[in-house]
Amino acid sequence: MPIIRVSNVISYYTDKQTQFKVEGTTALEAVQNAVEIYPKFKFHIFDGNGDLRRHISLFVNDVHVRELDGVETQVGKDDIVRILAAAAGG
Repeated sequence: MPIIRVSNVISYYTDKQTQFKVEGTTALEAVQNAVEIYPKFKFHIFDGNGDLRRHISLFVNDVHVRELDGVETQVGKDDIVRILAAAAGG
């Protein structure tokens, strides 16, 4: 099963878990399964249409999915899907 990793800030929505295993064969499926486990997480990851929010980036084994096969990048046992939220400020 792939491993989801999130920052300490995002872990507020995952019961303070920064790493956990989920089912899934693609990066997107793994993230969708993560929000099923942690429903509070969904609003912060997906928009009303079910698409990833613009400020969310996914990485598989430290490579941005846009350099791979996008959200359909295949993941397997012990692959790490990192969810990062862009920070803004001034």
